[in-house]
Amino acid sequence: MQMTTSELRTAFLEYFRNHGHQVVSSSSLVPHNDPTLLFTNAGMNQFKDLFLGIEQRAYNRAVTSQRCVRAGGKHNDLENVGYTARHHTFFEMLGNFSFGDYFKRDAIRFAWGFLTGEVKLPKDKLWITVYETDDEAFDIWNKEIGVPAERIVRIGDNKGARFASDNFWTMGDTGPCGPCTEIFYDHGEQIWGGPPGSPEEDGDRYIEIWNLVFMQFNRHADGTMEPLPKPSVDTGMGLERIATILQGVHSNYEIDLFQALIKAAAEAVGTRDLDNKSLRVIADHIRSCSFLIADGVMPSNEGRGYVLRRIIRRAVRHGRKLGATASFFHTLVGALCEQMSDAYPELNTQRGLIEKVLRLEEEQFARTLDRGLQLLEDAIVELGGSKVLPGEVVFKLYDTYGFPADLTADVLRDRELSIDEAGFESLMNQQRERAKEASNFGADYTKVLKVEGRSDFTGYQHLADATQVTALFRDGEAVPALIAGEEGAVVLAKTPFYAESGGQVGDAGVLKMDDGLFVVKDTQKTGNAILHLGYLELGTLEVGEEVTAEVDGDRRNATALNHSVTHLLHACLRKLLGKHVVQKGSLVGPDRLRFDFSHLEAMSAQEVREVEDMVNQEIRANHAVSTELMDLDEAKETGAMAQFGEKYEDEVRVVAMGDASTELCGGTHVQRTGDIGLFKILSESGIAAGTRRIEAVTGAAALAYLHQLDQEIAQTAGLVKGDLFSVSAKVKQVLERSRQLEKEVKQLKAKLTAHAGASLLEQVREVNGIKVLVANLDGVDAKSLRGSLDDLKNKLQSGVVLLATVNDDKVSLIAGVTKDLTDKVKAGELVNVVAQQVGGKGGGRPDMAQAGGTEPARLPTALASVTPWLTERL
Repeated sequence: MQMTTSELRTAFLEYFRNHGHQVVSSSSLVPHNDPTLLFTNAGMNQFKDLFLGIEQRAYNRAVTSQRCVRAGGKHNDLENVGYTARHHTFFEMLGNFSFGDYFKRDAIRFAWGFLTGEVKLPKDKLWITVYETDDEAFDIWNKEIGVPAERIVRIGDNKGARFASDNFWTMGDTGPCGPCTEIFYDHGEQIWGGPPGSPEEDGDRYIEIWNLVFMQFNRHADGTMEPLPKPSVDTGMGLERIATILQGVHSNYEIDLFQALIKAAAEAVGTRDLDNKSLRVIADHIRSCSFLIADGVMPSNEGRGYVLRRIIRRAVRHGRKLGATASFFHTLVGALCEQMSDAYPELNTQRGLIEKVLRLEEEQFARTLDRGLQLLEDAIVELGGSKVLPGEVVFKLYDTYGFPADLTADVLRDRELSIDEAGFESLMNQQRERAKEASNFGADYTKVLKVEGRSDFTGYQHLADATQVTALFRDGEAVPALIAGEEGAVVLAKTPFYAESGGQVGDAGVLKMDDGLFVVKDTQKTGNAILHLGYLELGTLEVGEEVTAEVDGDRRNATALNHSVTHLLHACLRKLLGKHVVQKGSLVGPDRLRFDFSHLEAMSAQEVREVEDMVNQEIRANHAVSTELMDLDEAKETGAMAQFGEKYEDEVRVVAMGDASTELCGGTHVQRTGDIGLFKILSESGIAAGTRRIEAVTGAAALAYLHQLDQEIAQTAGLVKGDLFSVSAKVKQVLERSRQLEKEVKQLKAKLTAHAGASLLEQVREVNGIKVLVANLDGVDAKSLRGSLDDLKNKLQSGVVLLATVNDDKVSLIAGVTKDLTDKVKAGELVNVVAQQVGGKGGGRPDMAQAGGTEPARLPTALASVTPWLTERL
């Protein structure tokens, strides 16, 4: 009986667990504190700091099944998805890792043992590649494993390659790197293609299934290769690829997982053609979209959200292509949960949110899809014999109708047409620059501040501690001492200072010596060491010196109030709005707090008031705040909420506030919820699609805010001659009186204008038998000119009128010509004769036109030119 994809994933994890590896959960698709990545795209991403030597964990061997997305930035497989056998936007990467423990020999033995022993692949079907100079790996495969030399291929280093394309892998332009060995599977001579390294290697006969990277060196920006002190191993095997082989099929889309999704998609769009490539696109895209939303990404017009929107719209377009007339994409989430929620329970937890986001996005896209497709069809007809769609059409589809260029290219692919990419790119220059900034993920890893050893945090128990300086840094370089006036970073053996983490700001305070004082302005963490950032105010500070570390207690306490209340706020939001609410970030400082959470709509004023009341009720309940250390799995079983994007060790700190809230959190907190005193929301706003933000204050800051509010209301009440409880009624009276006065002023202005208009009739002159009136109405509001013009035209019955007025150094002009004369004089031409002389321009209908100008000093001369100009035309 063949192994299902789910069984294969489990077998891989258990195999390496039995060989001493720690099973580590898949990290989020949104990389935590890693500016070098748009999305998690490999199993090693979450272990990057371990490979760099700036983080340590309780294990030195790990195994994962990591969810990955490659649909943006440097890894963009979107255009090929659905049209090839192995391209996906979302995939799972199986990997085993060694952090300075085992190396080439054991890595190769583990891989061979799993493939030939655990899942029983025929040995004669497996081919091997090694880096051209890696004799050690070649000998292990040949002499120890027994792979014949003719099935081991040496592959050279392409100097321009980046990501293991020629058996030498690098993390980036700089950082850990080294040779790798790859394992290929031979599908048989019935399929065209040659072994790796041969001219026919691009065929489908020999397929790479596993890559073993041997991290031996650290590449510097100048290209030099420094041997790593602890060589490590990073491997990656695509779950979908190995499942294809074990299930006896040739395309990833034929494995059990995809077949279930394809059948669900076919039912959703109403087709029986299960071989249609559009169903493959939809089946792939429901995975990436669902997991991205579950990990906090929402559709938007930039960054990660824009990539998600592109994928959703591509899936919807393919559904329409198959005949779908109603929203269908969100209905596939259930089928995905059936296939993958055992391994990824967050799919079930977030199912409601995922379905809602996909439905709303599809409905929004549907409103513009039909018009956009019609525009595209019209453009295709106009191509004639050309095979290339002009860049300006591609840009219009993107800019006006929300069609990404790759979606347009996808439509054209079926017609054997292409897009003018160069023309489109030139029109997209500004958008491309923004996208470049959003995906400008490059860093020099050798510049990361590396600190040996660790700092023990003692700040949960007290705010002062006697300790010893273990390292000093100035301008990023280690130094033996700091002198008065110098800025730097101090590392202590133990410290009560909390380092910025989980949204809580770092502590401030002082380090005291016998004859000196170091002022700590901020506290940060690098690896396992805590950095005290600040300046030496007095004396000299040396490595090894004894100091007393004292935290600013008032600042810490105020921060603790704000941090603790975020836990209560989180719990109350979930209770009021629904379980889809998940923390998306926070900033907790001594003066206020900021809390970001997932919610698709703005909260009503009533909801804001209600959640504020709920939080204050939990504060008054005066729950005891308890903390307990427990295993991560045990903590999750208690229902403890985890903070968005945080990385957790195997042993975690669980903070419980009675039965109101239980969360995983390493921050500092109050002893009882009553210590918070008062909670007041300052604002609720949207910061991105599907993400809301609440800003609030607690304790003394909340009381100060209310005092200020009282003062403002009292001052306002005094101005309107009321009291605190009648101020709104009094303000309403003032506003009503103001509106009445404005109405009266408007009426008076209209009367004055009408009176001025009547007197203007005395200024009418005849030009070649035609009545002409040219006048400057001093003090008349520009908006009143239209009424005066209409009144004068009615009274003249036949004639030409031009009126002007000046307000705030701006000229306003209006010209009117009765309809019997528009064949001789156009109002637009007349008004522009004057406008051009006063630094302006205008336009309008033949019988009425308006204009403006910025040079009022030239108005008299301009008005005087009207009669001569009309004389030539009448």
